[in-house]
Amino acid sequence: MKASKISPEWFESPLGAYLLEREQAYYDRTVADIFGFYAVQSGLAHIDLLRNSRIPGRVHCAVENPAEVLAEPMFLPFESQSVDLLLMPHVLEYTDHPHQVLREAERVLRPEGRLVLSGFNPRSLWGVARIIKGHEKGFPWNGHFLNMPRVKDWLALLGFELAAGSMCCYRPPINRESWLRRFRFMEPAGDRWWAMGGGVYFLQAVKRVPGMRVLTPAWKASATAGTAPSLATGKILNMANYRTKRGKH
Repeated sequence: MKASKISPEWFESPLGAYLLEREQAYYDRTVADIFGFYAVQSGLAHIDLLRNSRIPGRVHCAVENPAEVLAEPMFLPFESQSVDLLLMPHVLEYTDHPHQVLREAERVLRPEGRLVLSGFNPRSLWGVARIIKGHEKGFPWNGHFLNMPRVKDWLALLGFELAAGSMCCYRPPINRESWLRRFRFMEPAGDRWWAMGGGVYFLQAVKRVPGMRVLTPAWKASATAGTAPSLATGKILNMANYRTKRGKH
């Protein structure tokens, strides 16, 4: 596994702090609108990307401390179809088997469960910097940056449906705070004019199960005396009567 090469100390540098600020903001917005019973963050255990989630059962899983559960992303110690939300921040770039990691994500997620992942974009200034710096320069340049279309194809093959996507970190990856401030105009400009050139991409995917049908409660008309049924209730009752009469013929 390459996951051990992720350096928590790098996030304390000016460039790391810039990346963390952008990614934390995205995850904070995203997880707030996802509901369920169990949420798992796989990777980057020292950063709480589930802090804004309303899901009661939240677990951080990684190959190193301070994770609550120590495990590799290829072998998550959770039952099949037991997780409602799974976060994978920069997991695919630091494993030798990214497709198997996604297979494991598909296994543990419930039907209609959501996978949210982030990765470094090789078709960006960050990708150019990785080529120039080389693998020996440490995190994040020691990862295998994956093209977003390739990850989308893998998700589709596993039965996921893409729900949303986004990018961030358009500034050049210069590890100096003064230069990062100088290039801050590139953030809004990149979102508008260079949408696919962000240093980091985000993908949200929903696990779809063929043939699955979402069941809704069978509402009954109110039995309260003197209370007229609502328009919506009346339509449901009329449809039920129609089906009953049709079945008798």
